[in-house]
Amino acid sequence: MQPDTVATQPIAGQKPGTSGLRKKTRTFMEPHFLENYVQSIIDGIGGVVGQTLVVGGDGRYFNDRAIQVILRMLAANGAAGAVVGQGGILSTPAASHLIRKRGTGGGFILSASHNPGGIDADFGLKFNGPNGGPASEGVTAKIFAATEAITEYRIVEAQDVDLDTIGTSTLGDLSVEIVNPVADYAELMESLFDFGKIRALFASGFRMRFDAMHAVTGPYATAILEDTLGAATGTVINGTPSPDFGQGHPDPNPVWAKTLMDEMYGDDSPDFGAASDGDGDRNMIVGRRQYVTPSDSLALLAAHAHRAPAYANGLAGVARSMPTSGAVDRVAEAQGIDCYETPTGWKFFGTLLDAGKVTLCGEESAGTGSDHVREKDGLWAVLLWLNILADSGQSVADLMAALWRDFGRCYYSRHDYEDVEVDKANAVMDGLRARLATLPGTQVAGLTVTFADEFAYDDPVDGSRAEAQGLRIGFEGGARAVFRLSGTGTVGATIRMYLERLETSADALDQPAETALRPVVDAALTLSDLAALTGRDSPNVIT
Repeated sequence: MQPDTVATQPIAGQKPGTSGLRKKTRTFMEPHFLENYVQSIIDGIGGVVGQTLVVGGDGRYFNDRAIQVILRMLAANGAAGAVVGQGGILSTPAASHLIRKRGTGGGFILSASHNPGGIDADFGLKFNGPNGGPASEGVTAKIFAATEAITEYRIVEAQDVDLDTIGTSTLGDLSVEIVNPVADYAELMESLFDFGKIRALFASGFRMRFDAMHAVTGPYATAILEDTLGAATGTVINGTPSPDFGQGHPDPNPVWAKTLMDEMYGDDSPDFGAASDGDGDRNMIVGRRQYVTPSDSLALLAAHAHRAPAYANGLAGVARSMPTSGAVDRVAEAQGIDCYETPTGWKFFGTLLDAGKVTLCGEESAGTGSDHVREKDGLWAVLLWLNILADSGQSVADLMAALWRDFGRCYYSRHDYEDVEVDKANAVMDGLRARLATLPGTQVAGLTVTFADEFAYDDPVDGSRAEAQGLRIGFEGGARAVFRLSGTGTVGATIRMYLERLETSADALDQPAETALRPVVDAALTLSDLAALTGRDSPNVIT
């Protein structure tokens, strides 16, 4: 089977973001767009001759067709093998595990994560390296450079590979192995947690609801929670992956998982609720009438991880993204372990995990994970919560009350201003950036500014430096506001405003977050002049 060499030219807009390249689905379907980017990945990583790669995605629209293109291009570029999830399905953490378990040269993961799916919605593609984690900053830069210099791509013309039948076939000289997407991941989860205790928890009458949001974790959650751990049939809802996620938005937060929230705050609610996103790497945790912010969830898991067999000997350290609240910092300090503050993007945790400096890490955007893979892992977080609930005998509300009593409460919220015109979004950031040096010592909305800077990160393992990672403003008493432009959208720009305030007074740990954070919100809006510069009088989403 002779490869074809197709002449092409660079296509604008192929710079990868924090998690690969995300665009509208129709953009990826345009002539040469996908092929250009795939060839640029292959060239940017130094080629794939003789290598085996993992390939899979979240099942969104165009997932199966894009996989066929990738396989034909791997064959044309001399790859030896491809390990593909049955039906083209692999959750992002399952793909990370498969890369590591098989010792492959990396993997192509097709997903736009928590973004909507469909022909008129979003699509994405990223490359994960041999450690199972997202491509490093250096590799990402090489991939982007390749997109700007590309003149041709290589592909073979062939019939489609059967993605639905488990087994091995060939595409030219490429061996294509179709595998059960759940089996290896489920085996890994059983090695980490005390499944016996969790089974006993469900057998005792404990009730749970898991909203898979018509996304990739449906089959994983059904197999593990219901079939293996004995949760009642129907525990998993919206469990069949859909190309358009049931016409929903697969982002596990109180806004988009409203049905779950209504049930958890209603009469006769289950004991425990959870949700995951499009590609299975994010999670939402909610108890009976008790929503848990992602920042608080990370802190709780760090405080109680020893209850699970995999973490019984303690944690080497923890890490959080800069916008994530400081709750986990306080837990780490009490445990006498290091806590690292990194830029947003899971790739920044990779070197710390590989070097054994941290065991747990997490982001405020509902991503939590450990050293078992090199991605955030939604279902893993849910299972760790279940292990903690089973071992402690406490409810979610009781665990959170104890966490706040012992460490103080970091009231926290994120305001997303979506699809802002790029020039207006830049005006907000540039205007605030220009004022940073003058802010310390000033008062606004009753708060005194103690520091103001633009976050930069020096990796303690490889010495690399990442600059321009978000604008930070700190206030007396431990309050903080952070501004970032998100790298996960596909239209315009998303301004993310993160608000945090530490409360240690025992009689003020149970107030509404909106009340606790109001002065910080007012100060952040005043300092940024966001409303005047964007014309937006409120955010699209508050989480």
